[in-house]
Amino acid sequence: MDVVVVGSGPAGWAVADACGRRGLEVALVAPAPLTPWPATYGMWAEQAAVLPDGAATTAATGVRAAGRLLDQGYVVLDNAATQAAYARGSVTPIADRVASADHGPRGSTVVLASGRRLACRVAVDASGALRVLSGGRPGGHRAEQTAHGLVFPAEAVADLVPPGQAIFMDDWSTQDGLATFLYAVPLPGGRTLVEETSLVAKPGVPVERLRQRLIARLRAAGVDPGAATAAENVRFPMDLPRPRTAAIGAAAGMVHPATGYSVADSLAVAPRLADAIAAGGTGRDVVWTPAARAVHALRAHGARVLRSLPAAALPEFFDAFFALPTEVRLPYLTGREDVAGTTRAMTELFRGVPWRLRAAMAVGGFSAALRGAA
Repeated sequence: MDVVVVGSGPAGWAVADACGRRGLEVALVAPAPLTPWPATYGMWAEQAAVLPDGAATTAATGVRAAGRLLDQGYVVLDNAATQAAYARGSVTPIADRVASADHGPRGSTVVLASGRRLACRVAVDASGALRVLSGGRPGGHRAEQTAHGLVFPAEAVADLVPPGQAIFMDDWSTQDGLATFLYAVPLPGGRTLVEETSLVAKPGVPVERLRQRLIARLRAAGVDPGAATAAENVRFPMDLPRPRTAAIGAAAGMVHPATGYSVADSLAVAPRLADAIAAGGTGRDVVWTPAARAVHALRAHGARVLRSLPAAALPEFFDAFFALPTEVRLPYLTGREDVAGTTRAMTELFRGVPWRLRAAMAVGGFSAALRGAA
């Protein structure tokens, strides 16, 4: 076997399919590798070119962030269609769990719970925060994004979310020193997901507290929470370290530390990782190029500043961020290897916020991070 990929989320299927297309013998291991992805995944429209042929999305008819309409698009993955587009190739799915793995100079052996042993040249960890091949999840409190969401027929929440519209970091709630915001996106089948989200906190905000806030928000808008057809809970770490093993996606620490996004970047890097593996390497340096490491460090400084700001300051912070021109703002959101663009966005944001907020950002290390990147 050439490659064993552990994990059946978007990152796992993307790299497994990419390796298979390069003529490699690939197995993908997960407890239920063909079960449709349960989470909701979105990306900016500018990133959608990374999706495979046959994938499908629901495009937002408009995007509102921090109270303003943006001149950029947003799409939500049709999970079933996108997963099927990856799974139709030559990859062998194996329904099992990983018990252990041994790594040596000539390759790896992945031992499954069933007792089966898979010898391969490269084992790729795509198991998300579980980091099955990368030493497990680090101990201690991590910076986390948490959310609680409910899915409604679009017309049931039309007074809160116009049908088809995507909403980000809007209508902040900051009582009791806890900042949360409204996140809403259109889903296939004329549905809308409405979430109460804590962007980043260490430790993460309990999901039950977010559920209570969402219920209060819905009732204040005249929406009956009982009209929901499904629920979705979100909790994942934002600050996982880079592993020493071959990995992709959240397992590789690729989560944007200030926004929580990783899927589009993972799908984009998967073909490059497959190229490196096909050429005889492990691809670690492809996933974490010097530019990617530099950008991640800048974004991590931004995340630390967010955690240091008082809750009441966050709406003003994001109002200033989304007031930036699209060409300035977008690299910070999507430019994983764009050091210059990320630095420019952070610099322009620092210049654009009020002095009282600028002082708090400086105390949090924002200006020091920019000097280090210069």
